[in-house]
Parts: sequence; structure tokens; C-alpha cells
Amino acid sequence: MGLTSRSLLYTVVFAAVLCVGLTVWVWPRLAGRGVRPVLGRLAAIATTQLAVMAALALAVNSWGGFFGTWNQLLGRVDKAPVNVTEMGGNGPYATVTGSKNGLVQPAGPQGLDKIGGIPRGPAEKVGSVQSVNIVGQRSRAINPAFVYLPPQYFQKQYDRQRFPVMVVISGYPGGITNLAQHLQVPQTAGRLLAQNRMQPTVIVMVRPTIAPPRDTECVDVPDGPQAETFFTKDLPDALKSTYRVGHDPSAWGVLGYSSGGTCALELAMRFPGVYPAAAALSGDYKVGNDLTTGNLFGSGPQAKRNQQEHDLIWRLENLPAPRVSVLVTSSRKGEKQYGETERFLKAVKPPMSASSIILPEGSHHFTTWRREIGPVLEWTSRQLTFPQDTADKPKSEQEKKKDADRKAQEDKAKDEPSVEPAPQPSPTASQDEGDEG
Repeated sequence: MGLTSRSLLYTVVFAAVLCVGLTVWVWPRLAGRGVRPVLGRLAAIATTQLAVMAALALAVNSWGGFFGTWNQLLGRVDKAPVNVTEMGGNGPYATVTGSKNGLVQPAGPQGLDKIGGIPRGPAEKVGSVQSVNIVGQRSRAINPAFVYLPPQYFQKQYDRQRFPVMVVISGYPGGITNLAQHLQVPQTAGRLLAQNRMQPTVIVMVRPTIAPPRDTECVDVPDGPQAETFFTKDLPDALKSTYRVGHDPSAWGVLGYSSGGTCALELAMRFPGVYPAAAALSGDYKVGNDLTTGNLFGSGPQAKRNQQEHDLIWRLENLPAPRVSVLVTSSRKGEKQYGETERFLKAVKPPMSASSIILPEGSHHFTTWRREIGPVLEWTSRQLTFPQDTADKPKSEQEKKKDADRKAQEDKAKDEPSVEPAPQPSPTASQDEGDEG
């Protein structure tokens, strides 16, 4: 039986219940003081606890999908690189410490100081990871983030260029520490840059919820947290005001794992003018209400429509396809959403294009996602333009000459005596009356 199979879970739960019943039944017979009764009692307790803990562990794993197969549980995992299957295709800036509008504010370490492999050294050689808080003007949310700046961001030859952006979203209830420590996003990006397999990119690591402990799922909740607004308006505005990043959508992409991957797909397909490229590692294809989310869609007739519009397969079957490129990952064995992934890929139609990473065996766990993150970053990087445009572009000699001539004319005008316009005679009463007539 498979690790995530219902038959295994039911069997172990039945065994746990049976052990509890047997322990209660035989306990009076083990009430003696000899060695055998004591050993019997210890064996009964140990067996019962083991069965109960096994049942609880299987139930939690079945709900969260942390280990998809026995090999995953026992650590016998394939660490070979994975491949992307292409399904189709078609003025001066403020620093974090001196942001004029305060949309990106420096924060404490937020766990960054305890993560191994983070770039440490001269920023122009190894890059930098900053711990910040991002302030949402519209959503009124403050979300913690790590911002990875590549070495080129600090090098003189790039000081007038804007960089592409990847917004990387963690799962729920995970946070930004998981992106840096377990998924190893900045470490992997630094390695790919050194190998010329990825272009210099600003990477912003955030969590999917803006109102913890509630799971807001990147949705604008009626009369509640405006998570979608944060990701589609507040976050881009804050980054553009603080960092040298591209202003055109062609420089922006979004990706994530688990519920963060769901968010990435939702944001791209609902707002292709903000994120025209998205990648989802083990994401789902619709958003629904549960105990962690509460009611995300409001009430009344509009609630059903709101929920439908967050069902991505429904959107592909009922609405025009957006002009976006997406990458999805799953595993034939060990992932509960494999069937929905296949259905989603079959539903994709032009002008939308889709690529995939489908492993023969995997799980809803970082052991699988770490295999995928390198190819996912490479794929996303190929979708983004760099340099997207030039900031504070130096003027040509001809432009400089025109500016000099214009300035000379302005200076000459200042030196000449000004001529006041002659006062106009005030209209007479008869003229006023004639105008009114």
C-alpha cells in the first residue's frame, strides 16, 4: 500500500483502535508484581502508543502531503537535475535605508542571520540579501520580505540599468525563512548566475498571507484583507520606488511552492498585465474556503462568481485565455494534485503557453522542490527581459548642445528688461450692456 493511500490510513487507524481496546481488556490480567506482568504492561503501553502515533502521523501526512512515497519517507530520494518540458510558447532611486515614501523599510534579521549559504562579503562580488518590511498603501498591510540583489546590481557598469524581478511566494503556514533556508532560493540564484544560466535578477521573497494567522490565499476578501491588491499594486509600487527594477510588465514574474504556487498562477492569469510569467511548484488550480482561510468570497450571488473566477480551469474553459507563460510541476506518484495538473495543461490554449516538470516520483515536500527550484528559476529568467530599459540614460552630445543653447537663451531673457503688457481700457457701461445683449 502506498504511503498516502486511504487503505493504509484506515488500516492503521483500525489497528490503533484495536490496540487501545485490547490494552483495556488485558490490563486486569497484567496487574501482578512479577517481571512478566510489568513487561506485559510496558509492551501494551508501547504498542498502543506506537499505533496511535502512527495513525496520527499518517493522518497529518495525508492532509499535508509532506511525504508522497515510502522512498521519500526513508530518504531514498532521487537528487538528479530535472528538466522542463515545453508545452508551447509564443531619475535616482532611493535606498532601503533612505526611501522617501517608506514603502520598503529596513527590518531586523527575521531569521536571515541563522541561514547558511546567504551571500556574505563584498556586494559587488557576491550580491546581497536584505531583510525588509513592505508597506502596502492600498491594502494597509505590512509584509516581511527578503530581497536578493545580484552582484551586478552593485557594479558600476550596471548602475544605470533596471533589473527584472521575480516575486517568490512561500507556502502556508510557512514564511520567508523557508524560502531562504529550505528552498534555498538566493543560494540557487547565486550559483546559476555564476554559471551564466540565469540573468541578473532582483528576487523578492514573501509569504502568501497579509493577515496571519489567517490564510488569505492572495485573494481580496470582501470587507477583509486585500491580499490580491497587495501583490498586484502595492508590492510592485514599493519595489519600483525603491530599487532599480523594470517598470514594464515584461520584466516581472512570480513563482511559489504549494499555496504560494497557487497564488502565482492566480496572480498571472487574473492580472497578466502585472505578471506575464508564473511558475508553480506543486500548486493547486483553484482557491476554496477552509478552516484556515475563513470565508474568502463573501456572501450572496456574487460569492459563487468570485469563487468561480479563482478556479483556473474554469477560467480556461469559460473565459478568454490570458497572454501569459506558466510553468507547473507535479509528480505522477506521490502528489495528490497530479490529475488536476494534467487537466490544467490540457485546458491551456493560445495565446497562453504552458511548460511542465513532471517527476515519476515526488512529494509535497522540500526534498522534491529543491530538485525543481533551479530549473524553475532558469525558466522564469528566460521569460523576463533584461535590461528592460535604462534609468537616467546619459544624454548624447547633440542633446547636451540643445540643452546648452536652451539654457543660454533663458539666461539672455533674464538679462533683458521685461516689458509689461499695456493696460487694456476697462469696458464702459454701454459696452457691458451691449455684450449682454
